[in-house]
Amino acid sequence: MALGLGPAIGALPVKCESVMVDGGSTPPPPPKEQPRLVFPCVPNPVFALQPLNFTVSQVATVCETLEESGDIDRLARFLWSLPVAHPNVSELNKNEAVLRARAIVHFHSGHYREMYNILEHNKFTKDSHGKLQAMWLEAHYQEAEKLRGRPLGPVDKYRVRKKFPLPRTIWDGEQKTHCFKERTRSLLREWYLQDPYPNPTKKRELAQATGLTPTQVGNWFKNRRQRDRAAAAKNR
Repeated sequence: MALGLGPAIGALPVKCESVMVDGGSTPPPPPKEQPRLVFPCVPNPVFALQPLNFTVSQVATVCETLEESGDIDRLARFLWSLPVAHPNVSELNKNEAVLRARAIVHFHSGHYREMYNILEHNKFTKDSHGKLQAMWLEAHYQEAEKLRGRPLGPVDKYRVRKKFPLPRTIWDGEQKTHCFKERTRSLLREWYLQDPYPNPTKKRELAQATGLTPTQVGNWFKNRRQRDRAAAAKNR
């Protein structure tokens, strides 16, 4: 038994000696340990991020330009490209042009809850009220239509407006007439007298001038034509 164990015990030092000889007096670290040796030399990825070249003012200008162009897809892509680690993220999240752009993208994407959250928790200036009010109402109309499975009539829309009043963050207290301010209705009537069938380009121009959406402008013209036809038929 002792003879059988002798070679096995002696083989262990020999095996270790061969490793020491092959590796020299200072054996190299195993491959899996190499990343640990060089890791302290690599900057932390968070600090290695390049800051956005745009200032908050420049970001707001781009948002306003894309909003005015009506290119919602490009506006959405631009907003998504903004890094979360923007050096002035707090100021960016309070900028009205950026908030309005986010609300517009959510509206056109059908993300109404996200849009409501932006409009309810951020105070907007009077210049933004018209467009944001139109979006607020139109979103609630569309949700109600989807829930009921049919288009809304005037009474239905009135009930929706009563149930979901405009938040004071986008309302200056001015009274409405059928959801639109009187000066908006006057402008719509003026355009209607010039052209009762506006093309898509004119609808976008009128939407920008009134703060409405192109869909709302189209619906207003459609309803006005129907009322005029009904009045003409009645007077025959």
